[in-house]
Order: sequence, then structure tokens, then C-alpha cells
Amino acid sequence: MSYCCGASMLGTKGTLKHYRTQVHNVPLLFCPVCHRVEVHFKVENEYEILAEYAHGDGATDIDFQDYVVEDDETIFENVVNCEKEDPKDIVQSQIDMALDLLTIAIQMHDEKWEGELKKRLAVMSQRRLRLQHKA
Repeated sequence: MSYCCGASMLGTKGTLKHYRTQVHNVPLLFCPVCHRVEVHFKVENEYEILAEYAHGDGATDIDFQDYVVEDDETIFENVVNCEKEDPKDIVQSQIDMALDLLTIAIQMHDEKWEGELKKRLAVMSQRRLRLQHKA
């Protein structure tokens, strides 16, 4: 499980730009609070090698899945949520996890972590309100 802003990141697939080459369908981890994106650690080396070769060959677009075979079920088995899930369920899961972690942070008297979790909860609460108003 990967963490950012005090709680877990979402698993997704997306496009990353490496110089002038766009690499599509890369397994990614995404923070719903600060929007940080990173290549999933299980394919990080493969991504860097493929992106470098594609850039060296002058390719403008490549599909990661054409060169690296990863099972969608196992690549994201270590994340709490995936982007393809219902957004309301994702937000609620993120809120629940942050509340659990906030309890631990308070017990540990870790004020920095507590502040990060409160910030995350504020963002996720706003997102939940927007999703409720859309419904």
C-alpha cells in the first residue's frame, strides 16, 4: 500500500509524458488530495526502460500494455481503492481510513501526522459533499 498526505493512494492507469513520448496505460498511484502521481512500484523499472527506449527511438506515443504484461487483478491488489470503483465508495473508504489513522496519530501525540490527516479529511469531506449534491 502506498501513502501520501497521511493515507492511501488510489490505483489507476494513465498516461505519462517522458520528454516527447507519451506512454499510455501505465499503472499509477494517485493521491486524491494533493493529486501526486507516481508509477506503481511493481512496474517502475519497466516503465523507465520502456520510456527511455521509446524516446531514443523517437516514438511519440506507445502503449505500456503492448510491451509489459501485468495482470490488472494483481497489480492493484495492494491498494485500498481503484479509480474504476464508485466515487462515493472511494471517498467514504478514504474518510474511514483517515479517521482510523487520526485516532492512532492522536494516541501517539504525533501532531504533524494529525494535521496531515485533518487536512485530508477536510478535502475528502468537501469531495463527498460535491458527490452528494450531484446525485
